[in-house]
Amino acid sequence: MQASTVLAILAAAMLAVPSQSIAGSPLPASRSIGAPIGFPSACTRYAWLCHNTASHEISDDEAMPLLQQVNRSVNARVTPATDMSTTGKPEYWSLPINGRGDCEDYALLKLKTLLDAGFPSNKLAMSVVIDRGGGNHVVLLARLKSGDYVLDNLASRVVPWSSTGYTFLASQNFDNKSAWKVTLAGPRARQFSGT
Repeated sequence: MQASTVLAILAAAMLAVPSQSIAGSPLPASRSIGAPIGFPSACTRYAWLCHNTASHEISDDEAMPLLQQVNRSVNARVTPATDMSTTGKPEYWSLPINGRGDCEDYALLKLKTLLDAGFPSNKLAMSVVIDRGGGNHVVLLARLKSGDYVLDNLASRVVPWSSTGYTFLASQNFDNKSAWKVTLAGPRARQFSGT
């Protein structure tokens, strides 16, 4: 994910108040924010990305093994590569190309795989974060009754968002898939809130 995309999100997020949440809780969301660069064109190419579909409820006991399996499987199948090396474009959200992709490409494939398996679309959302090393990153969120969990190409296990060490900046709206919300939370949230 390009620095300019994250800088735009950070500028908007500075107006938000950071949240102190506990493990096992949903990621806090405040006001609306524009989608990251690359997301709108991906919505045009992939209808499933920006539309909720009818689906059944799934218990946490059913969901977690599926989430863990999809996270591990996609991480093993995709080779890390930049958008420039796969598409010749600086910021292009797509499913992995020839088995290669960057963080949002992994997250998109995980989302598609889970939707194809019948996972409720209103329980999945993309999220823009600052990773533990200070880098720009995209992950997939899964909302369970026990809280929001992260599927990440940099981690083999699905964990609660609050256990990642990431600072969450913005997330796709769970109920309105084409919209995004400020989700300023995590260890560096205050740094970006201006407080």
